[in-house]
Order: sequence, then structure tokens, then C-alpha cells
Amino acid sequence: MPAQHRIRLLFLNIGHTYDHLFMLLYATAVLALESELNLTYGELIQIATPGFIAFGVGAIPSGWLGDHWSRTGMMTLFFTGIGVASIATSFATTPLGLGVGLFAIGVFASIYHPVGVAMVVEGAEKVGIRLGVNGVYGNMGVAGAALIAGALIDLWSWRAAFVIPGALSIATGIAFYLFVRTSGLASGGQGPKRQAVGFRPGWQRVLMVVAVATVAGGLVFTGSTVSLPKVFDERLAAITNSTFGVGALVAIVYAVAAFTQIAVGHMIDRYPARLIYVAIALSNVPIMLIAVGASDYGMLVSGFAMMVLLFGQIPIADALVAGYTPDRWRARVYALKYVLNFGVAATAVPMIAYLYGRGGFATFYMVLAACSLVVALAALALPGRMTQAVPQPAE
Repeated sequence: MPAQHRIRLLFLNIGHTYDHLFMLLYATAVLALESELNLTYGELIQIATPGFIAFGVGAIPSGWLGDHWSRTGMMTLFFTGIGVASIATSFATTPLGLGVGLFAIGVFASIYHPVGVAMVVEGAEKVGIRLGVNGVYGNMGVAGAALIAGALIDLWSWRAAFVIPGALSIATGIAFYLFVRTSGLASGGQGPKRQAVGFRPGWQRVLMVVAVATVAGGLVFTGSTVSLPKVFDERLAAITNSTFGVGALVAIVYAVAAFTQIAVGHMIDRYPARLIYVAIALSNVPIMLIAVGASDYGMLVSGFAMMVLLFGQIPIADALVAGYTPDRWRARVYALKYVLNFGVAATAVPMIAYLYGRGGFATFYMVLAACSLVVALAALALPGRMTQAVPQPAE
């Protein structure tokens, strides 16, 4: 791969880090807002709902613009827009102001998955490992959100948790814009023209399975990642009692578990996706049930095992989309996938609030266990091995 394309891939991977970091800053910042705004956790976490809806629904126009206008242009807008929105959120003084700021973050965050992931897999012969590495970067953002927000809250305030990452993202956006302008990759960012893989036989069945698994899996992933800081805050009292301590433990769990995606990426390049998908999703069911009543070190171990399995699932569906759809359609197909993923996942936020107000997280984890079982059953319908497609000339 030419050096310029390696640099572009690095920017894209960093973008995945930012995407998840900004979407989860509030999940830790909310711990400091309970006393400042005199609202309960359930009331505060619901404020994030419009942002998660925008995160999902916005993928449709983002994917369309990526395919019809410019993928590199959309990524420049992603970096700078999400940074400005984050800084604006820090000025909020009311629940409405917070909701508007988080909604704006969600709008710009919706750009990454349909556009950025489509760029990551462009021209890749083995998409599994590339998606696995990209997934690790994304989950460093999940981990970093808890750690960075926790540290900045303890050092300064919850507002700093939005200002400093926002400024860094704007600077990255400027650097990305200057790079694509000088590297010759600014025309659309798709690199050299080559033969493209067409729709593979059986693509309808595969995409239907991906859709069902995406709906159930999105609920599990978002519900788990959004709620974990509060779960640790309540159930790890014997281990830590500070916001930074909770954030650090969540960050460690996410960071270590994220590397599962590289191993899974290697596996899906070599073995049938069906076997791997079913095994991972089914294994999460007993882990979720154990988490129902776990506390202290038992909850820490359960939370880690849960995240290992959830992160391991991420590259599988994206690899299936990349393998069964041609490049010229890929951003739009990813857009539809992420609308399902994050649109349905937005229901996880009010669900957390509802179930938390009626007995804590025990029922919540039982619901997530049922959703994991749905993912495993859907994955059983996948083909045993990917069928061969007829190459098509690139446009």
C-alpha cells in the first residue's frame, strides 16, 4: 500500500476513535451532573436519546453524500463538525441545552460509519483484519471516553470533558484537510481504480441476517457501553469510589477487550463467519445472566467478559457487507446498517432509564441476554462459506 494511503488509513482509524469517544463522553459526565442539575440518573441519561437517534438516522444522508459527493469531504466535515458541537455542548446550563448539544454531536458522528468504514475497506483483499484494526481504534474511543471524561471531571469540570476533546478533533480535521489537498486524494478519496466485486450470490439472505443481528446487537452494545460506568459506580464500591476510578476501570475493560477484534478479524478471513458469529453471540448469554447479580470483582470480571464478546462481534457484520456488496453501493449499504444499529440502539437509552427506575440493572441484563440469543439464532442462517462473485469493472 502506498505511503499516502497508509496515512489516510491512519486518519480514518483515528476518526473511528473520535466517533465513539464523543458519543460516550456524556455517559461518564452524567455522573457529575446529578448534583449540579439536581436530576436523577434516569432523568439525565434520557437527555442523550436525541443524539443517539441522530447518530443512526443521520447515516442515510451521510452515506448518500459520501457516494455522490466526496467521502474525503464528508470526513473533513466529520472531524471539524463534531469538535465544534462538543465545545458548544460545554456551554449548556439547562437540560435542553445539553440535549441540543448532544443532538449536534450525534448528527456529525453519524458521518463516520457509512463513509469512514467504506473508505477503510476500499481495495482491501482481506477486509477482516483491516476492519479488526479499525474496530480496535473505535473501541479505544469507547475506552477513552470513560477515562478522559473521568480525569477531566476530577481535574476541572464536566465542561472540560467536552472542550478539550473538541479542540483536538478540530485540529485533526484541519490536518486531514491539508493532507488530502496535498496528497491528490481529495477528489473522492477512493484511491486507484480497479476491478470491483459485485453483489455476490446469496447477498439478500446475508443482508437480511445482518439486519436482524444488527438490530438486536445494537441494543446490546449500546446498552452495555452506555450503562457500564453507572453499573461500575454502583457495584464496585469495594474497589473504587471516585469518578476517575470508575472511568479508569471502564477504560481498562474497554481497551483490553477491544483487541479481540484483531483476533476475530484474522478468523473471519480464514473461517466461515457463521461459526464465529454464532459462537460469540451465544457465549454472551450466560455472561449477561451472571452479571444480573454480580458485584465488586465478580461484576468487574463479568463486565470484562461481556465486552470481549461484544467487541468481537463488531467486524463480522461489516466484513459480510464488504464481501457481498460492490464498492459503489457500499457506503449506502453501510448507512442502512448503521441506521438500524444506532437507530434501534437509541432505544437502549430510555430503556436503561426505565428499567433502572424499576429495580436497577438486573432486569436490564436479562433483556440483553435475550437479545444476544436473537443474534446467535440469526447468524445460524448465514451461508457456510462466502460464494464467489464475478468481478466488475470499476467506475
